[in-house]
Order: sequence, then C-alpha cells, then structure tokens
Amino acid sequence: MAQHGIKEHSHGGNIPIQTRSERQRSTSVSDFAEVSKLDEIWRYLPAEKLRGLGDLVMGEQSESGVELNLAEGISARWVDSTDAAVGTGGLPEDRVAAAAWTNASKTLLIEVPAELECAEPSFITIRGEGPEAKALHLVIRVGHHARATIVLDHVGVGVLGENVELVLDAQAQLNLVTIQEWEAGSSHISAHFAKLGRDSSLKHTVVSFGGDLVRVTPSVELSSPGAEVNMYGVYLADTGNFFEHRPFVDHIAENCVSNVAYKGALQGRGAHTVWVGDVLIRESATGTSTYELNRNLLLTDGARADSVPNLEIETGKIEGAGHASASGRFDDEQLFYLQARGINETAAKKLVVRGFLSEVIQKIEIPAIEERLVKIIEAELEKVGA
Repeated sequence: MAQHGIKEHSHGGNIPIQTRSERQRSTSVSDFAEVSKLDEIWRYLPAEKLRGLGDLVMGEQSESGVELNLAEGISARWVDSTDAAVGTGGLPEDRVAAAAWTNASKTLLIEVPAELECAEPSFITIRGEGPEAKALHLVIRVGHHARATIVLDHVGVGVLGENVELVLDAQAQLNLVTIQEWEAGSSHISAHFAKLGRDSSLKHTVVSFGGDLVRVTPSVELSSPGAEVNMYGVYLADTGNFFEHRPFVDHIAENCVSNVAYKGALQGRGAHTVWVGDVLIRESATGTSTYELNRNLLLTDGARADSVPNLEIETGKIEGAGHASASGRFDDEQLFYLQARGINETAAKKLVVRGFLSEVIQKIEIPAIEERLVKIIEAELEKVGA
C-alpha cells in the first residue's frame, strides 16, 4: 500500500501530494501508513514520544476523567460513537487521529441550542490518566444564532489521542479555547475539525504551555457563504518540550474570511516548536479575504523553531490573501529603550516576552484564563532569569 501523503510516480518512485486538499480522509487506521519521518506530516515529530498513540489499539479516556462546568442552557451527554452527530465536522487525515477515532467507543456531545446567548464561559477539564495511551472524542454543536464560549483544559500526566468536532449552524458564534498545560511525561495529539454554516463565526485559540509532546492540527471548512474564522495560538516551550501546530483553512464558499495568528517563545536547549500553516482558496471561493502569521521569539541558545506558511490560490477573484513568518531573538532596541528608563535587563526581557505573547492571550477574552496564562509565563521566565 502506498504511504499516506505519497502517490506512486509513473517511473516507480514516490512524489509528495501537490495540494493540501488531496490528503486522504478515513476513520480506518489501516488506510494510513505507520508514522514515519519520510512522510511530510510527521517529518518533525519525535516518534519516541508517541507512547502508543499511533497503535491500532489503545485505551479510552474514562468519563470520570472529564469534568464539566457548563453555562446554563448548554447540555452534555455521552453517546455511542456510531451516533449520527459523529463525523459531521470532519474526518481524520492521519493515522493517529484515525486510531483515536476507532478506539473511542463513546463520544461526548456538547450542544448549544439555537438562539441561546451565553454570557459565561463553559469549561471542560480533561485530566490525564497516566502513561498508557487513551482515546477521546468530542463533538460541539452550536445552533442557529446561538453564541457560546467553551474552554477545553488539559491537565495532569496523560497520553491522549483526541478528536474534536465543531459544527456551527447559520449565524452561530463560538469562542473555543484549548489549553495544553500537561505535566512532564505527557503526550497529546489532537485533531480539530470545524464546519461553519452561513454567516457563522468561530474564534479558535490554541494554548500550549506543557507536555513532552503536543501536536494540535485544527482544520476549518468554510463551505457556506459569509463564514468567518479567526485562529490564534500562543505557546511557550522549554527544555524537553516539542510543540507542533498545523492550522488549515479550506476556503470553499464565496465571501468568507479567515485570519490565522500564532506566536510563541522558546527557551532551553532542545526546546522545539513547529508551525505549518495551510490556507487553500478554491476556485469557488470568490471574494475571499485571508491572512496567516507566525512569529517566534528565541530566548536562549539551543532552541529551535520551524515555521512554514503555505498558501494555495485557485482563483484570482479574491479580496486579499497573504502570509508571513519570522523567528528571531530579543529586539536590542526594545531592551535599550526599557533599560534607558531605569528597568534592569532581566525585568526588561520579561516585559518584552510578556508583551509579545499577551497580544494573542488578550484575544481569549476570558479574564480568569488570561490571568492564569500570564502567571505561567512569569513562572517559566524565572527559570532562566529572562
């Protein structure tokens, strides 16, 4: 069987897929090859940190390991993974997502009824259950003209393969925040699939601050006119952390908008982050407006940030499209400006890093979460006196 992501060449060799949309989608693990660095989608990943997440068989996250604190009017129930709601947001594009899909016999279905406007955020806390690989599946459905904020909070020590489906009806609004604050010894690979209805709006924020391996791959399908997605990410990697984020926006319908902005800081020898951003504007997606951005700040020697923006455009009838990425060290002019005003070097560096990351953190618009993340940043920077 040909390797996933690779097509057989007429001369007998292998060539990579030419467009992001050509990737295979399936819930069957056997449809995907073993995880290998020869496959572009796994080329950066340290396979020794998978800890069984690519295996055919893994355990299932227990219901007791998922704590719910939902706003009034939002319902939650566990359903069989054969339920009609499962798969409406999207399907796996890699082996780990397929393995998590098939090993999760139950799915947590969160429903926000039509017309409901929630002023308070809802929290779903997922606690790690030790060093054995577990699978978890969530579906979040937001009804017509409803509005909600939901936080997925991952904590403790765990090895988790996770699929999250987001389905927004017409004119629905969802602010989803997923936080990875795992302890050392944890591995987490999460695939997000979002399908947006007409004139709906999704704000999707990924926060990665802990875990040996964190890989989040959010995929958004803009298949209804007037839909908008804003995808944000913030991460702080230290020694022993490998964080990978691969957002994908698929512009299918006309007059849709997407903005992607991820910012990260790295410190400590061996800290490694990967950002691969894909945007596809199909021929049918006239009137599209899109932009993607990734910025990385390297605080110490020995840290590595890979950043790859990709933009495919199949029509010239768009409002605008662009991308940018950069990785670098402290801005000497910023430090000089602060030190010239009596701030010592250590405090000045903290202010620069905090300001750099806070630009994304403020997009979350949940004061308690923003305060918590700022405290984590301060504590991490104390480790190296930055």
